[in-house]
Parts: sequence; C-alpha cells; structure tokens
Amino acid sequence: MSLTSQILPLAGVVLGAVTSFVVTSTNERTRWRRQQAARWDDRRLTAYADYAHVVKELAAHYQRLAAGRGLTTGPIPAEATPEVLAEVAQLESRRSALSESLGLLGDTDANTASKSVDRSLWRLEALARGVDTSDDQDWGRAYLQFRQARDHYVERARASLGVPGSAGRPVPLRADRRPAQPPGS
Repeated sequence: MSLTSQILPLAGVVLGAVTSFVVTSTNERTRWRRQQAARWDDRRLTAYADYAHVVKELAAHYQRLAAGRGLTTGPIPAEATPEVLAEVAQLESRRSALSESLGLLGDTDANTASKSVDRSLWRLEALARGVDTSDDQDWGRAYLQFRQARDHYVERARASLGVPGSAGRPVPLRADRRPAQPPGS
C-alpha cells in the first residue's frame, strides 16, 4: 500500500473533523448571540415600558394638582397636601431610577427622547405646583408638549426594539382644557 493511499483517507477524516468543528462552533456562537439579544431585548422592553408608565402616572398626578389650582379641568382635582406631594416625590424618585436603567439599556434615540419627556414633565410639575417660572406657558400647551414628547419616546422605543408599525394615532387634545366661560363673564 502506498503512502498516498494511506494519507488521503486520513486527510479526509481530519478535514471532515475540522469542518464539523467549525460549523458546530459557528452555530453555537450564533445561537448564543441570539439568546443574548433576546435576553437584552426583554430587559430593554421592561425598562422602556416601566419608564413610560411612571411618566404617565406622574403627568396624571400633576394634572390633578393643576386642576386643584384651577389651571385645567381634571378627573379629580387634588390639593398639594403633604401626602399627595410625598406620593409624587416617590413617583419622581422611581422615574429617576428608571431613567438610569434607560441610560444603560436604551439606544441613543430612545434615551434622547426620554430626556425630552423629562424636561416636559418637569415643566408640568412647575406649573402644577405653582413654582414661579420665567415663561408664561399655560397648562394646555405644556401638557400637549408632554404628550408629544411621550409619543415620540414611544416611537423611538418601538424602533429600538424593532417593533413594526406605530402605537396608534393619539387623540387630539384641545390646547386649553379650561371650561368655557359663560357668555357675558
């Protein structure tokens, strides 16, 4: 038996083993990356959703406080009692912590959009609490800006997660939610 006839089968076995190893390694690496991506997508989804929920809660509390001050009509006007302010402070603390999670998990566009939401939310807080501000922005316009910033944030979060479509068309808001004045007043 010649040396060539002995080497060819051995070379075929070695080549088959190397090919099998490379294909298996590549498949395992791809599977691992897919699992990691899914794991981070789940965490990112939770962070995006939790943040959106808490800012919506804060805006509702600020709307109640603004209604208590006569700036808007609201479901249930609230006075700025220590209990109400403590609840708002607790929600604001939660929003701040969730904002940190977004900084770690979110993409640049979603994080930038969340900062716009924060600024518009702080404007609502200033108006609702009667904090003296340099501009004369009214509640209706500030609330509309908050809704637009939140809608943009939701769009950016959905894009970050690769969710097709849109969250739906928001219901148009009246710029001024104060009750109409009776004729002659």
